[in-house]
Amino acid sequence: MKDYLPESTKSPAVKRVLNEALDILIAVGIPAATEPVRRRERMAACMMAVAGVTKKWSEAKSAKDGRHLKTREVIPFVNKHFEENISSGSYDDVRRKDLKLAVVAGLIVNSGDNPGRATNDPTRGYALAPDFAALIRTYGTPVWAKNLTAFNKSRPSLADSLLRKRDMERIPVTLPGGGKLELSLGKHNELQKAIIEQFLPLWGNGAEVLYIGDTSNKLLHIERDRLKGLGFFDLSHDELPDIIAYSKSKKWLYVIEAVHSSGPISELRLMELKKLLKGCKAGIVYVTAFLTRKAHARYADQIAYETEVWTADRPEHLQHLNGPRFMGPYE
Repeated sequence: MKDYLPESTKSPAVKRVLNEALDILIAVGIPAATEPVRRRERMAACMMAVAGVTKKWSEAKSAKDGRHLKTREVIPFVNKHFEENISSGSYDDVRRKDLKLAVVAGLIVNSGDNPGRATNDPTRGYALAPDFAALIRTYGTPVWAKNLTAFNKSRPSLADSLLRKRDMERIPVTLPGGGKLELSLGKHNELQKAIIEQFLPLWGNGAEVLYIGDTSNKLLHIERDRLKGLGFFDLSHDELPDIIAYSKSKKWLYVIEAVHSSGPISELRLMELKKLLKGCKAGIVYVTAFLTRKAHARYADQIAYETEVWTADRPEHLQHLNGPRFMGPYE
């Protein structure tokens, strides 16, 4: 069995059963392997709580067996059996994050005690679907592989369904040099498209895009050798901006944040970026971009001086925050 929790700090016994739970979820088409390690731990532990399993999969119970847990009941079970210390107030995270994929896939049914309950009813219950419970009771037995094949034939894989949906919902983007790529659907990526197709042609001085992170693929487009040659920081770092572009004629590196719901270049963010970019050989232009001036207004008091602001609804205009020059890097 693959180790899905390489960075986990759980004891060997708890790590083993959580890995088994993840092995089951992934085998039935839940894309758990793409989640962060902490989310994987929580997804596995919460699924086991709903099933009533602590060590043996033969213990699994479903709605048909009369087992259903409210989110407030899931938390103490997980804390007790799986070395967690989840706050009792985190029940919304259990519903919206930890159980979400299994519920969407129909492996866990909500309102197991009363299907008519409202979504926000605090007494709402969660339970294993009877066919899923019957399957996982055979995990680790000689009939597991046969039962798994039959189970997967009877229902579509959530991972495949999500992949097909993502493939259908794409935003085509043309890079300044004529190259093509596709971003996943969403307002954040609509703004990234506008930055590449409108901001850079107008204000980028012939800049080439060296990095762009998609909301579903952080390293969608990256020119590692070019960035390394410019002295850019470790590309696996969590502090990567949304878009990086380089103007050879100006020797300027554009560091751009696309802000839809958070993340302008604040004084703190600017300080962090300057520390990370202290070895960069190019002059650096920091830009915060918004879809609209109205969106910009919500963050106007947070944006750092000696940076630029651009909005997609007025692409021909640029706001320069202080300094002796209209636009350019600061020493």
